[in-house]
Amino acid sequence: MPLSQALIEIDHVTFGYDPSRRILNDVSLNFQRGQVTAILGGSGCGKTTLLRLIGGVHAVDSGRVVFDGEEVNVRDKAQLYRLRRRLGMLFQFGALFTDLSVFENVAFPLREHGGLSEEMIRDIVLMKLNAVGLRGAAALRISEVSGGMARRIALARAVALDPEVIMYDEPFAGLDPISMSVTANLIRKLNDATGATTLMVSHDVQECFLIADYAYLMAAGGRVVAHGTPAELSQSEEPEVRQFIRGEPDGPVRFHYPAAPLAEQLGLAAPAADTQGATL
Repeated sequence: MPLSQALIEIDHVTFGYDPSRRILNDVSLNFQRGQVTAILGGSGCGKTTLLRLIGGVHAVDSGRVVFDGEEVNVRDKAQLYRLRRRLGMLFQFGALFTDLSVFENVAFPLREHGGLSEEMIRDIVLMKLNAVGLRGAAALRISEVSGGMARRIALARAVALDPEVIMYDEPFAGLDPISMSVTANLIRKLNDATGATTLMVSHDVQECFLIADYAYLMAAGGRVVAHGTPAELSQSEEPEVRQFIRGEPDGPVRFHYPAAPLAEQLGLAAPAADTQGATL
């Protein structure tokens, strides 16, 4: 992927919340301007952590996160606020304000950044809610909406400021099939209409491949095991890639997290064998 087209670069980044356990291990990714890029992989492989590093929530242990040619520095608050103004974020669990109405949740970033009249805020909020099919729910409280509706409200809030970069953390989780398809189409249309750069963390391969221009596949240990267009990854015969893309139960990716043998942890003695070699 040409670096000249990359808006965000993850350059040989290593990171762990605990020094004894690495979440990302010498990871490099580039996100091209104007494209929808999917970051795929199983739980715990560092997908959400990547978004946090881009947003400056944590500092990398080594390597660099570069946003539009500028290295992200978590200690430079003025820089962080300026860069975050260009970001929109759909959090994995919505992160809506439960004490505010649907309307006020979407209006929050518009009020926070100031400079807009109440009439303009009203118009923008209603247009964003209309885009996700929830204009009629504007007066409801968050406790009155379903989980799928809450996800769409969070999406409307994420794009309220027409951000240059939109980051989606599991945008399809908890959605019924119709809402999932509508959300996927909306992500693609928003990207194309605004020229935004979209980063989409998910394990929903089918929906991501329908709308993504490019995809990275991550694995346990914070590794990038493959990247390419959806068509290229679909045709890969690499065992780890094939297992994840096709959802195969058997393969190099194990179900169990590494642990000592169960019998050992339970304090059970290993079974003895008789003189004929049979287990007693």
